[in-house]
Amino acid sequence: MSDDLDHVGRIQEQWASERPDLDTSAMGIIGRLHRLADALHRELRPVFESAGLTDGDFDVLAALRRAGEPFALTPGQLAETTMITSGTVTKRVDRLTVAGLVTRERVDHDGRVRRIALTEAGRALVDEVVEAHVANEERLLMGFSEIERARLTRLLNQWTRSLGI
Repeated sequence: MSDDLDHVGRIQEQWASERPDLDTSAMGIIGRLHRLADALHRELRPVFESAGLTDGDFDVLAALRRAGEPFALTPGQLAETTMITSGTVTKRVDRLTVAGLVTRERVDHDGRVRRIALTEAGRALVDEVVEAHVANEERLLMGFSEIERARLTRLLNQWTRSLGI
């Protein structure tokens, strides 16, 4: 087994020995992406935790902040613009409401509809955390040149579009 191979490369080498008829190039890409996703999650989470948030909490606060004035969305809109399900939105909003970071407001034209809105404290916190988050992401990508980052962005965009995600 080669010492210069990464974990996934060693797995591919084992398969090549046992099943030389298989092309494991796709396994190499997917396996590395899985390992990378796990590592990125471990690297990104501490920024949110230092602010008393989970990554999902940050996702909700960031979605509200990105929405612009009045920094409010319905639960359905939150589910559409975040990386969480509508069922999870309720749990996160409950926690963020208790923390004083968001409020639930009735929509004037329809009293049945509620909007989730950032409080001043929520806006201040998300503005602070997003700066640390962006700096952390930049740190994680510092090994790539601008050209490499542009290529990677293009390839990942192409891949997500081809999968409809």
